[in-house]
Amino acid sequence: MDDAVNQLDSAALSPWLESHVDGFHDLMEIRKFTGGQSNPTYLIIAQSGKYVLRAKPPGELLKSAHQVDREYRVMKALGATAVPVPRMFALSSEDSPIGRMFFVMEYLDGHIFWDPALPEIHEFHGEKAPERRALIYDRMNAAMAKLHDVDVEAAGLGDFGKPGNYFERQLARWTQQYAASEVDRNEELHHLIDWLGANMPEDDGRISLVHGDFRIDNMVFSHDAHEILGILDWELSTLGHPLADLAYQCMQWRLPHQGGFRGLGGLDRAALGLPSEEDYVAAYCRRRNIERPGNWPFYVAFCFFRIAAILQGVYKRSLDGNASNPQKAREYGKAVPVLGKMAVEMINKGS
Repeated sequence: MDDAVNQLDSAALSPWLESHVDGFHDLMEIRKFTGGQSNPTYLIIAQSGKYVLRAKPPGELLKSAHQVDREYRVMKALGATAVPVPRMFALSSEDSPIGRMFFVMEYLDGHIFWDPALPEIHEFHGEKAPERRALIYDRMNAAMAKLHDVDVEAAGLGDFGKPGNYFERQLARWTQQYAASEVDRNEELHHLIDWLGANMPEDDGRISLVHGDFRIDNMVFSHDAHEILGILDWELSTLGHPLADLAYQCMQWRLPHQGGFRGLGGLDRAALGLPSEEDYVAAYCRRRNIERPGNWPFYVAFCFFRIAAILQGVYKRSLDGNASNPQKAREYGKAVPVLGKMAVEMINKGS
């Protein structure tokens, strides 16, 4: 199965690209990106330029997962808004030259920061490193606020999610998908599921487009790091509650910066120029003219469970032989119980 993930049939794919992507001609090379676990992604190099192809993985897939058509639809719709996204070129059917659905989008010539501590940032044209890091986080904060301010009806995304309490729906979805992927029973995660159900906030009626995986390594920045060129990986996007994205990114402040995690826990964030979690939340609330959220531990605990369920699914795919990056997927499997333990400790402390 690994060969099907890593290799695409150039001879079969080339005619499709030439007939569906405006201006495309003379396919030269296909390279698989090493990052990413869910939907394998490839750099397409042709005489006409560089493109990115993102596909479903091969093999049997969990229901409602790997919906690249939803990714394509939401990014195409956001192209007409203030939210930075790459241009969409074409979407295939399931009966495609590679045997599964994929889409082709613009290649963004920029930089991806894989470590949220931004160790590669240094003084540049008189800007001190802490100032540049602060600017990067402010750009992310502004992009999130712009996303949640999108008029979903005007963008043609009014039917992009289901009505009702977003967190109730999401808890049911990820509980089901975790159960489908669980290999060995984890008591702390089952306790967390029960706690989330018992502490579910009432639906306050807020609905926005949510990204679902809003973090720094899902963004392409300009080479000077002053602007976000595009937000990537919209597979988990839906209509939901904006605090889901905010709490998900703020989870990074709590995760350790070691042991395979790329969090900000244990770092001297002030010295690095990174905002505190409290300041980041406050800046977002100012931008959207809303009050600081109550019941904050619920939203963060929910995000811990959700990412644990996602990583468990990635791990299960590695056991089944159709993970995009099998070695990393097995490492993610080891992270799942750590996330459960951290979440339970957090809710026991109540902060």
